[in-house]
Amino acid sequence: MGNSWFQFQQFRIHQDRCAMKISTDAVLLGALAKADSPQNILDIGTGTGVISLMLAQRFPDSLITAIEIDPDAAGQAEENFQESPFSERLRIIQGKFQDYPEDQHFDLIVSNPPYFPDHLKPKDSKRNQALHTDALSFEELIEQATRLLKTNGQIWIILPPRQMEDFSALALKRGLFPIHRILVRDRPFKPIIREIVGFSQKSGALEPNEIFLKNENGDFSEAYSFLISGFLLGY
Repeated sequence: MGNSWFQFQQFRIHQDRCAMKISTDAVLLGALAKADSPQNILDIGTGTGVISLMLAQRFPDSLITAIEIDPDAAGQAEENFQESPFSERLRIIQGKFQDYPEDQHFDLIVSNPPYFPDHLKPKDSKRNQALHTDALSFEELIEQATRLLKTNGQIWIILPPRQMEDFSALALKRGLFPIHRILVRDRPFKPIIREIVGFSQKSGALEPNEIFLKNENGDFSEAYSFLISGFLLGY
């Protein structure tokens, strides 16, 4: 997806000033994250703003705050918000999530976080920031998000399986329990490539679900096509 913009059914995403372009991870999280009638939603590391916009479309009564550390990405997310039909319900904060003021609490917190603590870094400093946990560790993300979460709220995260194992162990130490888990495979019988987990401060029964992005023939699966219907063009 190297275009300078990406057209959805109800909004357009400009992404030429964002280090991380629109990804399947972001679309999956935007389509799956949920809470009971969320009124206030927080998107940590919003990038292009696509997750916030998808949530604004899904939850028409919600107010959404997005935070982004990179000034260029934050500025572009703001422009994407203002050009959307949901502009009055979206706001962007440019800065570090660790510095977010604790005067508001949220029903739903989402993040497609950086997850390469030891990865060989590319030369692009903005891409480094988007990919690596130097600017926001899992511990910092969990600690601050827990402070901002309402009692009955949920935190939804997407990560590769190994990193999700690490994140879940740290979350449990902070009293966050997994209550939703979606395992993502590219095709049936292929390895799990992502896990999408919803955490809550109240434990409950956990029954993992699976989704395949494609069928054996390479076409989008019926489940994934249904998931993105209403968002991507042609679905």
